[in-house]
Amino acid sequence: MALIQTDITRETRRRLTWAAQRGALGGFARAAVVGCFGVMALAFALPGATPAAIAIAVLFYVVAARLAGRSLRRAYPHDRLGLCNHVTLTRLILTCALLAPFLASSAPSWAFFTVAAVALALDGVDGWLARRQGLVSTFGARFDVEVDSLLALLLAFNAALNTEIGWAAALLGLPRYAFAGASLALPWLSRTLPERFSRKVVCVLQLATLIALQAPLVPPQVAMLFVPMVAVALIWSFAVDIFWLWRSRA
Repeated sequence: MALIQTDITRETRRRLTWAAQRGALGGFARAAVVGCFGVMALAFALPGATPAAIAIAVLFYVVAARLAGRSLRRAYPHDRLGLCNHVTLTRLILTCALLAPFLASSAPSWAFFTVAAVALALDGVDGWLARRQGLVSTFGARFDVEVDSLLALLLAFNAALNTEIGWAAALLGLPRYAFAGASLALPWLSRTLPERFSRKVVCVLQLATLIALQAPLVPPQVAMLFVPMVAVALIWSFAVDIFWLWRSRA
């Protein structure tokens, strides 16, 4: 009898959790659909973007939003999406819109720089809102990290291909994806890391430097002074995380 009661309780919890997730998932789906038009409009307004590049940017956004929705369904325990996740979704919209001029190999512009700066300025707002609204979740943290990583990768390759800095800039966008690739061969790298303030500082430094590289007036000589310093900071930050994971792998 007790076993039957336990099974009923588990089933009830599962249904309640799914009912709560449906409310948040519906809100995310509606916001994501609106976001499609946001990506299209913003990409169209950015200089140098071609119709083909805009179409690819929107398609990329649709795929990214769909993956985020699947993650929300698995790891979001709340019944509402909250402003925090709307802010992160907005950052994804801004990032995907920047993909259009990047694909069109347009020259650096202040419009590109401004959109990237807004995306960085919103970083941290989502986490603050999540704590204030009581909507902290594994999904929200992961969503924020993935948007940060995507923005860094895009900015790094844009600086590498469309400025005089060259491929040295690409190094600033690759560490997160190199780490993710290594975790496929070394599963202990996939464990959840503890919060570390220095990691957040390095991430902001990375994105701020990459955004500065997009400014049309930044001399390549000045930019090249910052690229090695940020690369060293990134290597140090990842080394600290890897060492912690290695020590706790058992």
